[in-house]
Amino acid sequence: MTLSQRRDNGTDRRLRLLVGLVVVAAAVVVVVAAHAALTSPLPTRLTGPTAMIMLTFMIAVGTLVKARVRIRSTTHSISWNETALVIALILAPTPWVVLCTAVGVALASLQLPFIKLVFGVGKNVLMAAGAGATLAAISGDGPAGGPWDLVPPLAVIYLVAVLLDEALGIPVIALASGTRVSQQFRSNLDLRLAGYAVRFVVATGTLLILEADSRLLLAIPPLMLSLHLAYTARIRQRTEQQAWQRLAQTTDALNVVELDDVLTTAVTQAAELFSADEVEIELRDGGRTVRGGAGGVIAYDGPAGPPTTVSGAVVPARLEGHDESVDVGVLRLRFHGPVQLSERERYTLHTFASALCTAVRNAQAYAELARVAEAHAYAAAHDALTGLANRRRLLDEGNEQLSNRHADGVTALVLIDLNHFKEVNDTLGHAAGDQVLIQVADRLRDTARNGDLVARLGGDEFAVLLRGLPAPAVAAPRAEALLTALHEPFDIDGMRISVEASGGIATAPTTGGMAELLRRADVAMYQAKRAGQRISTYASARDTADLGRLTLCGDLPRAVADHEFTVNFQPIVDLGTGEVTAAEALARWHHPQHGRIDPLRFLEAVERSGLLPAFAEAILDQALVAAGSWRDAGFDVPVAVNVSPRSLLDARFPGAVLARLRAHDLPPDRLVLELTETLTLSQLDVVDQVLSQLRDAGVRLALDDFGTGYSSLSLLSRIPVHELKIDRSFVTAMESSAEAAAVIRSTLDLGRSLGLTVVAEGVEREAQRRALWELGCTSGQGHLFARPVPAGTLLATLRRGTGGRPGTLAAPLHDAGAVVRLTQGRRQGGRADRHLPA
Repeated sequence: MTLSQRRDNGTDRRLRLLVGLVVVAAAVVVVVAAHAALTSPLPTRLTGPTAMIMLTFMIAVGTLVKARVRIRSTTHSISWNETALVIALILAPTPWVVLCTAVGVALASLQLPFIKLVFGVGKNVLMAAGAGATLAAISGDGPAGGPWDLVPPLAVIYLVAVLLDEALGIPVIALASGTRVSQQFRSNLDLRLAGYAVRFVVATGTLLILEADSRLLLAIPPLMLSLHLAYTARIRQRTEQQAWQRLAQTTDALNVVELDDVLTTAVTQAAELFSADEVEIELRDGGRTVRGGAGGVIAYDGPAGPPTTVSGAVVPARLEGHDESVDVGVLRLRFHGPVQLSERERYTLHTFASALCTAVRNAQAYAELARVAEAHAYAAAHDALTGLANRRRLLDEGNEQLSNRHADGVTALVLIDLNHFKEVNDTLGHAAGDQVLIQVADRLRDTARNGDLVARLGGDEFAVLLRGLPAPAVAAPRAEALLTALHEPFDIDGMRISVEASGGIATAPTTGGMAELLRRADVAMYQAKRAGQRISTYASARDTADLGRLTLCGDLPRAVADHEFTVNFQPIVDLGTGEVTAAEALARWHHPQHGRIDPLRFLEAVERSGLLPAFAEAILDQALVAAGSWRDAGFDVPVAVNVSPRSLLDARFPGAVLARLRAHDLPPDRLVLELTETLTLSQLDVVDQVLSQLRDAGVRLALDDFGTGYSSLSLLSRIPVHELKIDRSFVTAMESSAEAAAVIRSTLDLGRSLGLTVVAEGVEREAQRRALWELGCTSGQGHLFARPVPAGTLLATLRRGTGGRPGTLAAPLHDAGAVVRLTQGRRQGGRADRHLPA
């Protein structure tokens, strides 16, 4: 038996005990009253059995005229019986009134269940006896004097009747409805007091009319009916108002995001809202069933929970949306006894079920979003094949570890590479290779200590971040244990395969962060491979890396913070007119100690340092500021900025670019992002998405160094570019190399067929300019027009112009209106002569 069942059984026992006490006491009173009535004369004010029948009829009518209020599964009534009782007590002796009360209430309650009938009779008998005893105590044989002398004793006995009614009725209602006595007493107290006052006035008026002229009693029934209807309407209005307030509070309480909280709240709130003894919610998705009451959830099961203990009326409601297109389950209200919901209650139930449907769907959607977000977060930090940490997570946790000044012990990194793993893929296939990688990951994970991070960097390369080492020398035996775990052969589809591995160890450097630690471990690993050893520890003396580049890596954070990087601009001109059509931004670094540093050196260092986003934003900001200053001066010149392939791996890159454009109030088409032709990363979906977002936003894309790599055409089919830039090596060799000229000619033909702008780089001589123009190339850049200069210098050059024409850097190839005979490559549609503007 559950706690709730024991609680319900205890309540029922107390209720039966209280009702039994009332009935027993009333029975004793009836016996005493019957004996007294048989030994006393008939009433003095009324005579004969007819008078007793009239009194009985009056009490029965007072009991039948009720204002009904449903509390939980029981309908309770507020009647006029205390009014009839006090009138009868003034007109007749108490014993006769007690007997008439017992008979009248019993006749009026014949349609009620037996327990309600006997309790109603007992309560009213005790009320009549108590009020009669009070009247006898204060008036002796009855009130004497004029009509108004009846009012004081009437008020006293009416008060006694009311107090007995409240004292006997409220505890029983509280036990039956499962509420506290104090709460039940306060419920609608103002309406009850107003009703008592009105009924006292009616009782007083009735007695005064009887004393004055009994014919005036004809006015009493209409008055009582009007007052009863007004009182009933007031009770109904108050009940409706409270019901809507509870509905609003209940639906508000459903606005939580966790499904368990939604179901628990719905069960408890519905039990209160509909006064149900038990509420059950069954969801179709997942087959979950939640059951409980106002005291909380008592069962939380799958599709087949324990059977309910509430036998009686069941009111179901489908959990569906307002348009009835979605059905997530069913809500059931259970009552111990028979219940018939009113029209308002049925509408309230429908509204609650619809709100619960919405809350369940919202909670399910939130759970799905949380699951997807968790899955994405996991996928972003883990290798899909092995489940190990990936490079990103290794770098993030490693940088956090190295930046933690309070971290205990020494941090080291072991880099492990499988030797000749390509032979496994080539011989047995990639499926077998994947199985080997999975088993390698499992062995490394099992061998690593708690606190160590095992990661797969890609391909057959693994790394283990060792944290909290007592001394640097401890890293070597820990790495040896990791490699030893890979010594035993692997069982792949019944075949035993031995895989050798090489490892490199490096301890945390003082500068450079995790990127430098990874580089040192990589150097140590290749030292082991070259020496034919299984494992090697990093030694700076054997590091063949450029020490100057390492110095630059250490200086990069300061350089970015102190804005040491500047931007020069090389204009792009119309080869025919000499007009400036764009300008390419070129990063420069003037080192405080080393002077001007070659861009190829520091750009590689920037990409390896982890400072690429800050560096790219600084360069982009300077380029956009320059473009804005040119536009304000009357030269609307787009600016081209080179983009690192690593930036295109960042899904946040498009948002950052568009934010900078908005900050500088420049249209997106005033920015050209130049992509390197060697962008093999374009095979990654994230790169395609980044480039598509930028192009859709209006940013122009250019493919730089076109023609220098084997993958030019395949890249062009994937990357949605607007421009092609011919590498300077072809322009330099075009006059002496037929192959170079052929590449330029085919690139121009390709650009025309795809509707792309083609820009030639490295134009240094007038002959090259003319030859390119005659081949159909309209744009070019190079030292012939201008070297890279600061933004202010370029603006001054634009203002000065050439030949009195601001915005130009070279004289036009032909005067306006001149007739020019084009080469065969420039002819279109069979026309050889064309008038070209200057």
